Amino acid sequence: MNSLSLLLLLLLLLLPLLSLSKPPPPLNPDLLGLIVFKSSLLDPTSSLSSWTQDSDDPCNWAHIKCHPESRRVVEISLSSLGLSGKLSRSLLNLQSLQKLSLSNNNFTGFLIPDLTQLPNLTHIDLSSNGLIGEIPTKFFSQCESLVDVNLAGNKLYGQVPSSIGSCWNLVSFNVSSNHLSGSLPDGVLSLSSLESFDVSKNFIVGEIPDGIGKMTSLRSVDFSGNLMSGGIPDSMWKLWMLSYLNLGSNSFSGRVPDWIGEMKWLRVLDFSENGFDGSIPDSIGDLKFLQSLNFSGNGLVGNLPESMRDCSSLLEADFSRNHLMGELPSWLFELGLQKIFISGNKFSGKVQFSNSLGQSLLELDLSGNEFSGEIPMEIGGLWKLELLNLSANLFSGGIPSSLGELKSLEVVDLSVNRLNGSIPLEIAGAASLQELRLQKNFLNGGIPSQIGNCSSLTSLILSQNKLTGSIPTSLANLTNLETVDLSFNSLQGSLPKNLSNLPHLLSFNISHNNFSGPIPPSNFFNTIPPSSLSGNPGLCGSAVNISCPGVLPKPIVLNPNSSSQNPNTNSGITSANIRHKKIILSISAIVAIGAAALIVLGIITITILNLHARSHSSSPSAAGLAPPSDYSGSPANTDANSGKLVMFSGDKPEFASGAHTILNKESELGRGGFGTVYKTVLPDGRPVAIKKLTVSSLVKSQAEFEREIKKIGKMRHPNLVSLQGYYWTPSLQLLIYEFVSGESLHKVLHENSAAQSLTWNERFDIIVATAKSLAHLHRHNIIHYNLKSSNVLIDGSGEPKVGDYGLARLLPMLDRYVLSNKIQSALGYMAPEFACGTVKITDKCDVYGFGVLLLEVVTGRRPVEYTEDDVVVLCDTVRGLVEGGRAEDCVDGRIGGKFPVDEVVPVVKLGLICTSQVPSNRPEMGEVVKILEMIRCPGQDELSSG
Repeated sequence: MNSLSLLLLLLLLLLPLLSLSKPPPPLNPDLLGLIVFKSSLLDPTSSLSSWTQDSDDPCNWAHIKCHPESRRVVEISLSSLGLSGKLSRSLLNLQSLQKLSLSNNNFTGFLIPDLTQLPNLTHIDLSSNGLIGEIPTKFFSQCESLVDVNLAGNKLYGQVPSSIGSCWNLVSFNVSSNHLSGSLPDGVLSLSSLESFDVSKNFIVGEIPDGIGKMTSLRSVDFSGNLMSGGIPDSMWKLWMLSYLNLGSNSFSGRVPDWIGEMKWLRVLDFSENGFDGSIPDSIGDLKFLQSLNFSGNGLVGNLPESMRDCSSLLEADFSRNHLMGELPSWLFELGLQKIFISGNKFSGKVQFSNSLGQSLLELDLSGNEFSGEIPMEIGGLWKLELLNLSANLFSGGIPSSLGELKSLEVVDLSVNRLNGSIPLEIAGAASLQELRLQKNFLNGGIPSQIGNCSSLTSLILSQNKLTGSIPTSLANLTNLETVDLSFNSLQGSLPKNLSNLPHLLSFNISHNNFSGPIPPSNFFNTIPPSSLSGNPGLCGSAVNISCPGVLPKPIVLNPNSSSQNPNTNSGITSANIRHKKIILSISAIVAIGAAALIVLGIITITILNLHARSHSSSPSAAGLAPPSDYSGSPANTDANSGKLVMFSGDKPEFASGAHTILNKESELGRGGFGTVYKTVLPDGRPVAIKKLTVSSLVKSQAEFEREIKKIGKMRHPNLVSLQGYYWTPSLQLLIYEFVSGESLHKVLHENSAAQSLTWNERFDIIVATAKSLAHLHRHNIIHYNLKSSNVLIDGSGEPKVGDYGLARLLPMLDRYVLSNKIQSALGYMAPEFACGTVKITDKCDVYGFGVLLLEVVTGRRPVEYTEDDVVVLCDTVRGLVEGGRAEDCVDGRIGGKFPVDEVVPVVKLGLICTSQVPSNRPEMGEVVKILEMIRCPGQDELSSG
């Protein structure tokens, strides 16, 4: 074998070895980044099931797009998939990524600071998630490639970073519906390519920058729902390409500028809920493309300018709640508008509808003005009309029957006028009618039975008229009915029994009429508030505590001329026979007489007992409790003398020191909005606190009382004062709580020197613990309603315990006056929606009170302080310091300088977010707890490990 053959043989032998030593192909960085990203997510619908490690190419995965040549990932579209988790830094592996859309999911945690530094990223959409924290300055430090940024609908706070000015190519920027504060940075003025700018629904302050006129590419600007102020800078007239301008719900002032007509392309113009004054400029008529115009909630005067007739594209016009006056121009109905709102002004005169009424009108609200005369019959020509509100005017005459011709009509409100006559039968022709409000007029006659044909009706309000007759049985056909108010009329007769079949009924008020007979039997009518039935002395049933008479046999008449006379009796008519003719007795009469005698006897007995009780009222034992020997210890003890005592633990206590020491002055611990608290000791030596309710006249029935109390009694949390039992009589209710040694947070902060020893960490602990207790209540659908520092007790170990929770539910209704005066007695904690009767009270009221409490703990100041010539509101003071960049100056000076600024600043900002005037802008208490925990454990460590 020659040398060449030997060499070839060696090569053949070595080939397998050479192939085994060949290095594996490099791992696809896109695949690695996506797999790591997926591992940190919860995917309830398995939308990412195709993302597996077995694949070596992610380009075939769902929701992924790749470049056709390089096979690198260029787009991730995961919108609305129900995903949850945190943003992972592994996304930075995708160096070719151009579009990232994670909107409308449940992502939490912080933004990745250098996410926007991906060299090819142009579009990023993280909207409608639960992201928190500040927008990092680094987020916009190298963003030249960015075209579209959408961070709307999260929980981001802090300021818009000035580094935003580095994004020279940015076309769309949306950070709406967050908790951002501070003023707009000057850096935004550098965004010469920006077309859409949306910072709405935040806490942005300050004025519109004067230089905004340089941003000539702008087509859409939305600053609504912030705290901005000042006038509109004249430079804005240069934004002639604008088609959308919304400055609503701020504190802007001054006149609406005349140059507004220069914005020829405007389609939406919203200056609502501000402080603009003066008249509406004539130049408004130059906006030929304007479709929606909203000037509501300002101080505008004068009449509508006739130049508006030239706004040929206008579909919606809202001038509500201004000071406009004069007659309503008839041409307004000839513009082809779909919605006209001019409520809450000073318009007067007659409303003139021409025969050429706009057939496009869907909603018409002329309420709260001074219109007079009759409602014109021509209103029946608005055949597309869905909402008609003419309430709170001076309209007279009858209700036009032509309303029945409006087949699309859903809401009719003619209340608070001077209408007379009867309710037209033709109203039943409005087959889509859902709400009919005719209260506070002079209507007479009966309720037409044809109303039963309005099968969609949910609200029927006819109170305070002069209606007569009975309730038609056809009313029970309206199975969608939720609210019925027939109060203060002259209606009579019995209530139809089939009303008990209405499945969705929430409120049924027939008070102050002449109804009689039994109340329909049903769960709803058995629990109806007595006030809804009052003023009808003939009604009977459990709801009014009057028994209905039973069905008795026909009376037996004793006739002296009966043929069954004694044959030995003289057949002549004696004087005794004459007397017997006048005597007619019946079993029912005998029963009635006996019942009356029992009632009289009962009244006498009760009177004697009351006099006896009053004679002992000055002694300590006259507290409504029986002596200890009267306590059977049974959880359901209902002895007439002792009332009903229930202990949730099943104990059978006899108060060790005797009942005579329970409710006397010596054992009193304090007084609150719901009652006085006393201390006593159980036989096992365990002290308890007993609250004697002082709202007995407002407390619900025993069944309602016990249901609510037992719900509260189930609450167990280390930071809640536990309810251990209760005692009930109709005139006295006691709540038995665990006894918490120590003082209230209010006393610690404001009434002694102990606050000097409260360190920052101790204050932070109090804030977190209080937040956790409220979150626990809200998870069990219990609203505190009365959160304040005097209801937070600090026990011997320094642990806070929240008390007085859920007691507002003991009242028959959550009356705003009662809540604001009896319960929310501490000024400054009460959420602003308590002052508005139309806003639903929710757990967001507790969030507001917590925000005030948080600021109180941090600052050591009272929620409201009074000086000789001023009232200082804590929230306003803190907000001013934060907006001035001096958040750390809020901290209680008694702490000194021993506190971490990086914790103090976000905590203070969280307090301001919780005290937002808009309930929907306040976070949930569960979210508050998470934010506080993240503040104490800074998120940057978490990010670096992502």
